[in-house]
Amino acid sequence: MLRRLYHEQPESFAFTPENQKWAEAQITKYPEGRQASAIIPLLWRAQEQEGWLSRPAIEAVADMLGMAYIRALEVASFYFMFQLQPVGSVAHVQVCGTLSCMICGAEDLIAVCKEKIADKAHVVSSDGKFSWEEVECLGACSNAPMVQIGKDYYEDLTAERFAEILDELAAGKVPTPGPQNGRYAAEPLKGLTSLTDHESGRHQYNASAQLATDIGDTVKRIDGTEVPLLTPWQGKGKPAPKKAAAKKSPAPKAAKAPVETADEQKVAAKKPRVLKAARKAGADDLKKITGLGPKMEETLNGLGIFHYDQIAKWSPAEVAWVDDAAKARGRIERDGWVEQAAALAGGK
Repeated sequence: MLRRLYHEQPESFAFTPENQKWAEAQITKYPEGRQASAIIPLLWRAQEQEGWLSRPAIEAVADMLGMAYIRALEVASFYFMFQLQPVGSVAHVQVCGTLSCMICGAEDLIAVCKEKIADKAHVVSSDGKFSWEEVECLGACSNAPMVQIGKDYYEDLTAERFAEILDELAAGKVPTPGPQNGRYAAEPLKGLTSLTDHESGRHQYNASAQLATDIGDTVKRIDGTEVPLLTPWQGKGKPAPKKAAAKKSPAPKAAKAPVETADEQKVAAKKPRVLKAARKAGADDLKKITGLGPKMEETLNGLGIFHYDQIAKWSPAEVAWVDDAAKARGRIERDGWVEQAAALAGGK
């Protein structure tokens, strides 16, 4: 398929200040002289900010990386994940048209796109809110047919439900992603016969849909303000900017700015009580805690955490310390390790 730059281009492009910081930080991941290795993440960030890649955006990224414009254009035009033409201001809809989805009704979903968005793919709707395209397999075959909208999957679709989702998005709502027919994840339609932990009610949706629902930003453009711009590989041995500012400020401690850097997170966290070795009776099987696998159990043991009662006593500050030290990425709170450990320690 021939992919060319769109015939109408904006005059300029600039990252938001936060996205600029993020992009500059990505470049530092690579050795001197190898900055061009950051081309894909920087182009992707530009697209996440604007919705598509314009010529000024591609050239701005090339300038940041010291690349010839044609080299950056080669990358942008090679990968189909990069949109080289304007997309809808609300969302660009990607309909999976590969075998499983096609058998299960993808053509009906495409018909909805043609009716509610535009007759042809990559054409923006008359109200400017939507665009669509048919794509290759998105990997949710057991939940066919499905579409990707923004950052999330909408699965087990019917034409009627898909049309409702587009109407909800047009009205400024964020429909709940994931299966749309009542399924929790990808279990048999007749119901689960194993792996029934979710039926306890701790999570309303499967992990992917639950996180998407918690964040609630399916189609929000990314401008860098969504999460702290942490760059833990930078600044070792250097004072964090926030700390330096705090020394000059006469403001009381209560007015201190929110924690934003990796170093400050470590200061705010508190190391829990740990053991040099498991007690005489032997270490508890930490894998019984949902969301805690063999690799994480080994990591926790290396930190001196062997028993349920240790985890059950963690305070929020101690949870923050362990989350950072074990690189748990929020799983401790998200999966309720402390509550599970307390139940296991009590023999429940």
